[in-house]
Order: sequence, then C-alpha cells, then structure tokens
Amino acid sequence: MFEVRPTENLEDFQRAFLAIGQYFGAEPTPERSEKFSQNLPFERMHAAREDGAIVGGAGVFPFELSIPGGIVRCAGVTVVGVYPTHRRRGILRAMMRAQIDDIHARGEPLAALWASEETIYGRFGYGMASLAGEISLAREHAEFACPLEPRGRVRILEPSEALELLPVVWERTLEQTPGMFRRERPWWENRVVDDPPEHREGSGPKRFALLELDGEPQAYAIYRHNMKWAEGSSAAQLGVIEAIGATPRGTAEIWRFLLDIDWQASISADLLPIDHPLFFLLAKPRRMKYRTGDGIWVRLVDVAAALSARSYAVDREVVFDVADAFAPWNEGRWKLAGGSCERTNNEPDLRCDVTALGSVFLGGFTFAELQRALRVEELREGAIDRADSIFRRTGVAPWCPEIF
Repeated sequence: MFEVRPTENLEDFQRAFLAIGQYFGAEPTPERSEKFSQNLPFERMHAAREDGAIVGGAGVFPFELSIPGGIVRCAGVTVVGVYPTHRRRGILRAMMRAQIDDIHARGEPLAALWASEETIYGRFGYGMASLAGEISLAREHAEFACPLEPRGRVRILEPSEALELLPVVWERTLEQTPGMFRRERPWWENRVVDDPPEHREGSGPKRFALLELDGEPQAYAIYRHNMKWAEGSSAAQLGVIEAIGATPRGTAEIWRFLLDIDWQASISADLLPIDHPLFFLLAKPRRMKYRTGDGIWVRLVDVAAALSARSYAVDREVVFDVADAFAPWNEGRWKLAGGSCERTNNEPDLRCDVTALGSVFLGGFTFAELQRALRVEELREGAIDRADSIFRRTGVAPWCPEIF
C-alpha cells in the first residue's frame, strides 16, 4: 500500500520532483532544489510513498492569476509524475485527490496547469481554457503591413537591471490579460532571469531588451542567439523566450526591434496568443507558420467562489446544473446573477460538467462552442445565448506566456 502526504524536507522534495524530472533528464541537486522550493514550498509538494520510499510527486505553485475583471488566488499545478516502476497503480489519482482536497481546504477557488498530455487532466475536472501557438518566420518576410517609425528607445539590460525593470511591464500587462500569473521576486530571480548553461540547448545566453517610451518602460523581450552557418551564409535563429508589451505601441516596437536584429536567418517564438497583434502587424502573416495548441487548463475548485470572483459583460441570470465527480462539493445547481454565484433550487438552464466551466472561465471559449462539441446541454431555449452574453469576452484572449 502507499500513502500520500506533503514533503517535509529537501531530500523528500528532491525525490518527489524526480518523479517527473527524470523523464526530462533532470539531475536535481540540493542547490537547484532549494531554489525551486522558494516558489514551491515543501508543504505544497505532495509525495506518494510505498514502504517509506517516494514513488510519485505532485506540486503546486501558490500564486495569483489574472481573470476577467481582477486577480484571484490560484493553485498552479506542476511537476506531477509517477516513477516508471509504479505506473498504472492508482498513484496519480491518489495524489490528485490529496492535492485538490488541500487546495480546497486552503480556500483557493481555482487551479490551473499546463498539460503534458491533453488526455490526463479532464478526468480530474480541468478544462482547456486557452490556446497558444508557435511561429517560425524567415527574416525576409518580416516587413510590417504599415510602416512603423519607432518612437521609443531600446536598450540591452544586465540581468540585475532586468530583475528590477521587467516586472513593471509584466504587472501592467497582467492587469489587462486574463490567464497571466503574478510573479513574485523569487520567481523572477530563479526562473526568468536565471540562466544556467545547461538550459541553453546550444544557444547563447539570455539577452534582455527593454523598450522605453517617454522614459517609461513599455515593453521588453528576452531572447537567445543560436548561430549557425550553411553554405557560407548565416542560418542563425533568434529564439524569443518572451516579448511582453504593456501597450499596443510597445508591443509593435519591441517586435520591430526583434525582427530587425542582424545576422538572423529566422526568428522563432512560442506560447503566443491566438489574437497576437503580429497577425495584423506583419505584411505576410501566413509566413509565421503559426501552429496552435492548447494553452493553460483551468479547474474551478470552488464553483461559487470562482464564478463570484470574475466580472461579466452584462447583468443577467443563468442557472447551471453542474456535475463534478472528483470534487462532489461542487455538484448541484448554481445560480449566477448580479455577478454573484450561489446554490439554488431553481430549475437549471444549462447542464454541464465542471470542465466546461473551466473552459469558459477566462473567456477563451464559449458555451456555444462547447454545445456543438456535446459538452454542454441546453435545458431552456435561449440559455446558451444568454450565458454567452454574460461570459462574453470584452478584451484580449486569455494568455499565459510561461509554462509553469
């Protein structure tokens, strides 16, 4: 038999992390594990044990997530894995059980994650909540549709400067964009600015560029050079790790800077939102070869608290009949009215699994889309349209620029 409980020390933490880390070739050391634990405390890493030996791990980054109209506490589920010697024995389910019970007990209304495999987490109540894509653009196709005369100034920062100035832009962007999470100081130090050589995969070190307009930080880019030669000419690739703009002008100018860097044959980037301005900035957007995949997945741990936390486009009423086999406290009828959600005995308008609510929560998908996929049942005529009018996205598409 096995038991699941939080780790208590660095050695346990390392062994629990290795449950997933080994599949990615990780070699955890006490120093690396200690850094990692600054963002993921020991008590938020659950470990499955058999006869005292750790055979699985599942962690949570406790952070705040931007949602329509505000910020909410969220469990950032991460590093979930089982040792290859113990697969198909119910260990993953037991860890997810312990984890969601802990999240619920802590009063965190939401959980979110990036799915290494998209078939895993639906059975635990997570719904695909956003889309993200990757691009690869040859430099000869990098012209803009309309000429752009730069107004700002771009300068290259030392890591110590980046640590102070980049968070200013991130925080302003987060306030406008559902799906981003608030990065605390240890996150910036240990994950964003930190750049160990073993993480470079043959490319150069991280470069940090800051765009200032009228003396104020408006955008930044983190990128790497990957120099290659072919037949006597540069075949180099510029790899964009992050390009964040707090304003439309800032976004346009930081991308113009990146696209104009010399010696590059192509530029690549991933985790870009489906409504990225590049689709209209570029004269030849199809040359980006944009490939779409799922972004973050969201789970409503507390239906009432989560639905009451976000804002809505209009003040109308809808009653959901929610199924949630993994978190039974969420099952039943819920009335959303006046921006507040509470239990009700009223007849339901829509019937759905909790995964459907996770998919629409950030505004990335609609009830109509889910109905066409047989994921939502309309019980009263017009309820789908009414629900979509309430949850209608009023700004940008949800976007999480970093896998956590």
